[in-house]
Amino acid sequence: MLNRVTNLTMSANAQRTLQTQQSRLAELQEKATTLNKISRPSDDPAATAKALETRSLLAANAQYGRNIDDGNTWLTAADSALERATNVMHKIKDLTVLAGNGTLPQSGKNAIANELDALNTELVSIANTKHLGRNIFAGNSDKPEAFSDSMPPVFNDAGLSPVERRFSATQTVRVDADGQKIFGSGPDSVFNSIKSVADSLRGGTAPTSSQLSDVETRFISIVDGRAEVGTRQAQLERAGKVNTELEAALDAQRTGIEKADLGSVIMDLKLQETNYQVALAATARVLQPTLMDFLR
Repeated sequence: MLNRVTNLTMSANAQRTLQTQQSRLAELQEKATTLNKISRPSDDPAATAKALETRSLLAANAQYGRNIDDGNTWLTAADSALERATNVMHKIKDLTVLAGNGTLPQSGKNAIANELDALNTELVSIANTKHLGRNIFAGNSDKPEAFSDSMPPVFNDAGLSPVERRFSATQTVRVDADGQKIFGSGPDSVFNSIKSVADSLRGGTAPTSSQLSDVETRFISIVDGRAEVGTRQAQLERAGKVNTELEAALDAQRTGIEKADLGSVIMDLKLQETNYQVALAATARVLQPTLMDFLR
């Protein structure tokens, strides 16, 4: 038994075909204009999920980059302060050696003692250096100063947690410096060692070998503190390079998922235009108008 195919059926089929071709042509025109592979999640759910994951990784990586930059400013401030502290300690060491001269008159000893006091005060000021309003040698402290009270000053924030910055999903780095470890506190501090030498000179006594050794030990502690800060700066510098490379890789991955190749899109668009024109021509030849079409 043969099924009769009416003009109405042929017209309906032709209309559906043309609408499908036109819809595909519109999609390709939109893609050529925006170069976006995904205009809406329904276009490609799997690619959409991958794109969202990549964007999330990019956002996290950008935050790590900001953390690295902020950490570098902290460590640069700490390194600068410790450089100044090292220079002050060089002067103090030179003065203590000079003070050991047995022929030095009392007036000379008093002058050296006064200069040691001034340098000691400068060293306390360096130990209270701030970065963005926060003490760089006192961890997560909100105290006005890291070292305060009398001379020798006392470290205010022993036992507080350090300031850290996260530079990857699994790694953090300390960006402040341990003031108690570097400078000591109260009687057990570089400030007391310097004060002890100055007091001895005012009393007419040259600094003992024990005092000179103590000043040298405190000097080494400051140098070691600066070396530790330098090590962390190098760690952040390496992390910054990795962060930059990862950002480029993630951005390329996101572009590959979300963006279309212009040449490929134009070729597809031209092909679809040709297909649509062929479909129009074929439909026009097959569905010829009849006398009834003019009598409607």
